Amino acid sequence: MAKYKIAWLPGDGVGVDVMDAARLVLDKLNLDADYIHGDIGWEFWKAEGDPLPERTIKVLKSTDVCLFGAITSKPKDAAQKELVPSLQNKGLDYFSPIVKLRQLFNLRTNMRPCKSFAGNPLNYKDNIDLVIFRENTEGLYAGIEYHPLPQKVFDVFNETHPKMKKFKDVPLNEIALSTRIMTKTGCTNICRAAFEYAAKYNYKTVTLVEKPNVLRETGGLMTQCARAVAKEFAGIELWETNIDAMCMWLVKNPEQYGVLVAENMFGDIISDLAAQLVGGLGFASSGNIGDHYAVFEPTHGSAPKYAGQNKVNPIATLLTAKLMLDYLGEKEKANRLEAAIALVIKEGKVRTYDMGGSHTTSQMAEAVALKL
Repeated sequence: MAKYKIAWLPGDGVGVDVMDAARLVLDKLNLDADYIHGDIGWEFWKAEGDPLPERTIKVLKSTDVCLFGAITSKPKDAAQKELVPSLQNKGLDYFSPIVKLRQLFNLRTNMRPCKSFAGNPLNYKDNIDLVIFRENTEGLYAGIEYHPLPQKVFDVFNETHPKMKKFKDVPLNEIALSTRIMTKTGCTNICRAAFEYAAKYNYKTVTLVEKPNVLRETGGLMTQCARAVAKEFAGIELWETNIDAMCMWLVKNPEQYGVLVAENMFGDIISDLAAQLVGGLGFASSGNIGDHYAVFEPTHGSAPKYAGQNKVNPIATLLTAKLMLDYLGEKEKANRLEAAIALVIKEGKVRTYDMGGSHTTSQMAEAVALKL
């Protein structure tokens, strides 16, 4: 019996290509694992009306960890049109399967390292080494939205908040409402995860990214929780900045930052910005981590125009596999993998199209495997 059972979810588009690349490298590392395929993504939405079938959830519940490729998502109207005729007008609504996974397994911590590797022609600067901690289950992405706005919901807001009165003459079918729900537990947990990581890996600062001067209640709660957690970690300084200013400072002085922590949407925004500083989404890895399970995924999309072309950069997925190895306690294999990736980038002999080269997805994976 293998030591680990890994749920293997290639998903859509280039997810298949990059997951094939990851498998090549994991096999070279001799990871003692069984890889159990799971169905997820756009094709299952179109054919079954469910992008995350129950059979796949059962696979995840029977495994130690999940490695995930990429997902295609489209707006509500477009999603309806692509359903097979027998499923149209059946009241089915598309949802993001990765968001559902985060909520279903309470994968409350999203961790996204952004590190500039020497020799990468796409580096904005060569001394960037930061990690973003994003609360993964609450905030604007909790999915509590309305359109049109139900009369009962309008009435509650109108009775309890004076600023709702400005909308009293707007027809309810012309009002859309999204909620930003944050809890003290959720805010405290993500802040503590950020500080614990900073302490473990000797980062000197944790930067809270929020907007409490405008989002006074939710942003205020997050700020209070961050300050309370910071008191438990002597020697690590808490910096506080607004999301808009943080975008500017990350572009200007990214090397000054170590660990950043944010709620769901703000974390999503700064993660993509930070990824571009170190080469783009082809270098952006992430882990969705809960108390009992974790799903690891590159942060890029499914890039349908490149699907099956063996063209895209697999480094994001290889770095994601490194995070998975860390989670499993395979530190030696994780360190070897990152060192091999760094060496291939530094030598510059193998580069995919985004790096100015012409090598394929599999050729990049083979180059990393050889360094192992």
